[in-house]
Amino acid sequence: MESSPLIVPAPWKLTGDGMVWLYSIPKAFNLQYGFLSDFQKNTYKTGVGAVMLMNYQTSDAGPYQELLYIPALFSVQGKLAFSISKIYVSTESSALRGRQNWGIPKEVAEFSFLNFKEGTRTVEVRQGSSPFFSAQVKPWGPKFPFTTRLFPLNRIVQQQGGRFLLTQPEAHGRAQLASLVKIYSESSFFPPVQKVKPLATVRLSDFLMTFPVPEVV
Repeated sequence: MESSPLIVPAPWKLTGDGMVWLYSIPKAFNLQYGFLSDFQKNTYKTGVGAVMLMNYQTSDAGPYQELLYIPALFSVQGKLAFSISKIYVSTESSALRGRQNWGIPKEVAEFSFLNFKEGTRTVEVRQGSSPFFSAQVKPWGPKFPFTTRLFPLNRIVQQQGGRFLLTQPEAHGRAQLASLVKIYSESSFFPPVQKVKPLATVRLSDFLMTFPVPEVV
C-alpha cells in the first residue's frame, strides 16, 4: 500500500514531460460530456480548452502521472480562468493533496507509457482491467523553448467547499509539435475527445513547473 505524508502543502515543484492537445470545444459537447460542475455551468465563457497528459518524474508528492480535461474558460468573481472538470492521477498521495491544496477533483487510475522508435509514444489509462483512455502521438520538427509567462490567462479556478481557489502555475521547458496518430476515451470515464478535432498536439519535455499557494477569490 502506498505510504502518504500527512501534509504536502503548496507550493509544489514538478519536473517531467507530457503531451497536450489544444481544442476549440463546442459548448454542447461540454454540457453533454464535459463533467461540468454546477459552478462551471454557471460561469462558462468560451470553449477554449485542452487535454493534458503529464508524466511527473519528480514532485513534492513523489513521481506520478496525470490525465486532465480543461473544457473552457470561465469567469469567476470577474476573473477569467481555465478550470479542470475531470482529472486522474496515478497515486493516492497526489489525489488527496491536489484536492486539499487547490480544490482539484483528482481521482486515481493506472497509467502505462510505451515509447517506440522515432519518438512515437503510446499511453493507456485504466481503472480495472480495461483502459478508458488511449492515445498515440508522433513528434516532428525541432524542439523549441516554452514558458507560461507568455500567457496572461495561464491560471485555473476550482471550487473547494463554499470558496473559489485561483492558482497560477508557472512552467518552462522544451516543446515540439506532434501528429496525433490516434486517441480514444470512454465517455463514462472521460470526455470522448475523439469526437472533436484538436487545433494542435504538442509534446513537452524537460519542464519545470511550480504550483503555488492559491488565491481565495
